[in-house]
Amino acid sequence: MIAGTAILGFAGTLGGMDISIVVVAVLLLFVISYVFGREEKDTNDFFLGRRRVPSIVACLSFAAAEISALTIIGFPATAYGENWEYVPFFIGQALARVSVAFLFLPVFYKYDCTSIYEFLRHRFGRETQYAGSIFFFVTRLIASGVRLYAACLGVSLIMGWSLVQTLLMFTVVSIIFIAFGGIKAVVWAGAYQAICFLAAGIALFIYLIYQIHDGLAEAWQIADQAGRLSACRFDFNLNDPTTFWVGSVNGFFIGMASFGTDQEMTQRLLTVKTHKASQRTLISTIITVIPIMCLYLAIGTLLYVFYQQNPDVIRPAEAKEVISHFVAHSLPAGLKGLLLAAIILASIDSPLSSLASSFITDIYRPLTKNKATEKHYLLVSRGGVVVFGLILALIALACEPVKNILWFAFKIFSITGGAILGVFLLGLLTRRKANKGNIIAMVASTLCTLVLMLLSHFGVIRLAWSWLIVIGTGTTMFLGYLLGPITIKSELPK
Repeated sequence: MIAGTAILGFAGTLGGMDISIVVVAVLLLFVISYVFGREEKDTNDFFLGRRRVPSIVACLSFAAAEISALTIIGFPATAYGENWEYVPFFIGQALARVSVAFLFLPVFYKYDCTSIYEFLRHRFGRETQYAGSIFFFVTRLIASGVRLYAACLGVSLIMGWSLVQTLLMFTVVSIIFIAFGGIKAVVWAGAYQAICFLAAGIALFIYLIYQIHDGLAEAWQIADQAGRLSACRFDFNLNDPTTFWVGSVNGFFIGMASFGTDQEMTQRLLTVKTHKASQRTLISTIITVIPIMCLYLAIGTLLYVFYQQNPDVIRPAEAKEVISHFVAHSLPAGLKGLLLAAIILASIDSPLSSLASSFITDIYRPLTKNKATEKHYLLVSRGGVVVFGLILALIALACEPVKNILWFAFKIFSITGGAILGVFLLGLLTRRKANKGNIIAMVASTLCTLVLMLLSHFGVIRLAWSWLIVIGTGTTMFLGYLLGPITIKSELPK
């Protein structure tokens, strides 16, 4: 009832129908959490759902995790303020899904991984597992903090709340929801969320079409003349992140890092029974995720046309506020509540379960030598959800100065994502023995990409940020391969 009570405070801003839609949508999450979380007996239940989740549910949940508030808020903002040159990224990500399905998932099932970083222990050693897990914590917390900020930005603008008040509400709801229900609640709720995202997007798209004078033909002409429909440029400017070649390569590497080395995303794929079912689940997300992302890009384009045709209507102060501004000031009752519910639901599916599972499996269990009871590990898991939830809220609060939240999220992910992807690919594509050398390689790779990003940002060098994850991946693999034999030899007893 926490969410319902908080939302009832908005009565002055929303109509009764809108309040009802939002309250029912959020309370359904708690129903799902209760139904699927009441029989959690151990960490196998809490983190993997005993691998009994239906493939279609896992597919929709994966889609919900990938979409998040960053899609609902960030994609329309990008299309409204820029264009469709995000499309090559989709192509790269589609290829990445196929690569992860056949390269990564079989070994995760072979080693019966609860955390995917257990593979690094089997392949290299305990130290590499620790490093992989720690890098995941840093990467996922920062990236998810941006996603949480996107959701809070949307809701705070619609409701007139401060960012701190909105963050507090989301953090409390997320902690209660995930700490009680575990991965089964997250996965089943994700399927429900994906359907809500699609329904809200379609409803808003149809409404915008009816608000535009002379329909889609006129909208197309206005957007095209303003360069808002530019999608694929095939020139060979490798320092332009929006060209087809650079964008698709960036999408491929970020896709492999996200889908194959990020516990938040991969954990959902491990809840189905077999690796073949998991492969089908991941590949099928191509036809579930990408159409929804294109839908929200189209919404951004239509919003641009709407404001061009209606110069007397007050526009948002910044592009990142466009959909929230439109929902707050231009949508009718009912539809406003549906969009607000979608934004709220997109924020609640946070990475708290995956962060807790990686912490327990990769760090806490080894430190306690697996001597505690399952009840103890389950309790610590839920405590981890609380701690990580508070850290996530602080990171989201620090993101307030960010302008383009979509590109910023990918830039941040690229800094450490290349290091994690590199060490996984070293283990999957080579037979090189390494352990402590991997840690040196990952740290050096991260520092290298960070320096390059700063040099590019301040204009010292010309380098598209899209290459950061490619450079980070290659640097990690090269240094890990080179240092492996040296560090292994130094670890041998004399």
